[in-house]
Order: sequence, then structure tokens, then C-alpha cells
Amino acid sequence: MKIMSFFKRQNSVVLTTIFGLIVIGILICLPTGYEDALIYQGTERAVGKVVGTDNSAIITSGLIQSGEQLCTLEIENGIFAGQTLEGVNFLSGSLEKDKIFKTGDRALLTISYKGQEIKSVILSDHYRLDKEFILLAVFAVFLVVFAGKIGFQAILSFFITILMIWKVLVPCYLKGCSPVWTGIAITAVLTAIIIFFVYGPDKRTLSAVLGALLGVATTCILGILFTDLFKIHGAVMTSSESLLYSGYQDLDLTSIFMASIFIGASGAMMDLAVDITSAVYEVISKKPDILPAEAVLSGLRVGRAAMGTMTTTLLLAYSGGYISLLMVFMAQGTPIDHILNYKYVAAEVLDTVVGSFGLVTVAPFTALMAGLLLTRKKGSMPS
Repeated sequence: MKIMSFFKRQNSVVLTTIFGLIVIGILICLPTGYEDALIYQGTERAVGKVVGTDNSAIITSGLIQSGEQLCTLEIENGIFAGQTLEGVNFLSGSLEKDKIFKTGDRALLTISYKGQEIKSVILSDHYRLDKEFILLAVFAVFLVVFAGKIGFQAILSFFITILMIWKVLVPCYLKGCSPVWTGIAITAVLTAIIIFFVYGPDKRTLSAVLGALLGVATTCILGILFTDLFKIHGAVMTSSESLLYSGYQDLDLTSIFMASIFIGASGAMMDLAVDITSAVYEVISKKPDILPAEAVLSGLRVGRAAMGTMTTTLLLAYSGGYISLLMVFMAQGTPIDHILNYKYVAAEVLDTVVGSFGLVTVAPFTALMAGLLLTRKKGSMPS
């Protein structure tokens, strides 16, 4: 029996790994429809090393710098590799967006050309991709070393999630598809795939998926309802106005904001659903003749303990990016009732509370599903 169980687990790992690699391959090959943007036609993207700078055209006023910085660049790759070109770094007076280069820096360049004639070389930003790849590689190695096969499958689910968002979700939104229904569909698919990597073809997969999706549905309904009651416009999202001014003025930003609420909370819901399902499964494994009601109560007890930290996790995740805004409010002596009433803060309150409400509902939903699906029926052991 133990040997059969071992081979069953091995086959499950192989099956999920093959499935994950196939999905990643399909998503990589899937076109978004936005690959040949007009703005980048007739341009070459390359990496250049800064070998000299000219800051004489930079206008400094306190912390603000405007004007332009001229840089001498050695092109490292692309059709102009080996050439030395003059590039321009435009400064707009924004600390958030501007960057200053110094000798020895590597820059990501946009080279505009026609035939052999180079029209302009624009320094887009510091080149960071090599460091990002190193960071991802170190993370992947540590994950595999400490978590083994589960860690490898976690990496697969990580890349699938990124590709699903970039290759499917974002293009669908840009093409005007219903943000809420598209978000629900993508979330459902990702939930099923990620939990499938955890359990493989098992009743636990069905239990955790159903519990998580019921929580997502609850969050979706509450998000739609309270976004309207709070009178929140989707323009509160970062860069949303820039999107409208880029020719996508017909996009329903408010619906996209509604969808972002349950998409943002879905990861924590999956986590809680898997925790409760695993706990209920272990209880049933130790006591195969347990009644469904007893199994459900065990799941609820586990859920109560987990919810105490999960809701705080969401609060910290959402508020972490708004520390500077809170510092501005405090520095200006803004009353707390004014702070809570501001649109941006109300949007974060909505995100946090509705997402936490979804977590609260995931616990009983998953406990109920696990209790009903995993308990013994007609003398059979849970799969």
C-alpha cells in the first residue's frame, strides 16, 4: 500500500509538472495583439554603457531638476553594437520619474533610425534586467532547495500567473472585455491551476478550489456594491488617467477597479483554502470514520486561527505602498475623519475590508466543502 501511494504521488508530481510546462509554453507563444505598437516602429531597443556625461543643460531648482542630460554611450548589443553614440536623458522635474546617469552606468536605450541614419538616442532608464534575473534565479534556487518538488511547482505557478496576467488579462481589458467577468474567469483558472499543483488530481483540489472561488464570488459582489456606495471612480488606480489619454478613453476604469479588489485578495483566499483543506484531510486520515459535521467543525476551528493573521496580512499588503501619503497627511495635521473620507484612502479601506470579508467567508465555505467531499462514503477512504 505504501509503495502504491509513493508511485501515486510521483505520478502526480510528473503530471502536474508536464501540465505546467505545457501551459507556460502555450502562454509564451500566445500573442497579445500589441506587440507591434506604432510608437516603437523604426526603433531599436539596446543597452549602452555611459562613458561620458554633459550636465550643462540641466536646470536645478532645489530638489527639482529639469532640462536634459547629454550622455556618450557605447552600444553593447543590437544592430548598432560597438558604436559610440550621443544620447539624451530628458528631465521633467519629477523626482518619481526622472533619473540622472553617471559614467559607468548601463542604460536601456531607444534608438530611432531610418536606414543607416540614426535620428535620436533616448535613455529610457537605468538597465536593471540583469539584476532582476539574478534575484529571480536566487529566489528560485532557494525555493527548490528548501521546498523540493513543491518549490519547483510553486515556480511554475508563479510564471503561469505572470503570463496569464500579461498575456490574457491585460489584453482583454485593453480590448474592452467586461473587467469583472474577465477577472472572475482568470481568477478561477489560476485558482484551479495553482491548487492543482499542490494536490494533483485529488478531491482536495476540488474542495480547495470551490472554497476559494466561493470566497472570490463573495468579494466580487461586495466590491461591486460598495464601490458604487462609496462613489469611487477607477481613476484612483495608478497611471489610469495616462491610459485614458493614450487613446483608451472608452475603458471602464471603475469596473477594472472592482475586479482588482477580488483579484488582489484571491491569493490569500487560495492560501487559506489550502490550509483548511489540508487540515481537514489530516483529521480524516487519522480518523476515517469521522462524520462530515465533525470534519466541518475541525475545518472551522483551523479557519478561525488563520483568519486572525490573514486579515492583517491584507492590511499590511495594501497599506505598505501608501506610507508616504499617510506621512503627508500627518505632516499637514489633517484630521483623521478627513483622511478616511478622501477618495484614495476610502479606496484602500474598500480593498482591505472587502478582501478581508472574502477571507472570512472562505473559511466556512472550504470547511464545508472539505467536510462533505473528503469524508468516507460507502466505506471508501478519502483519495
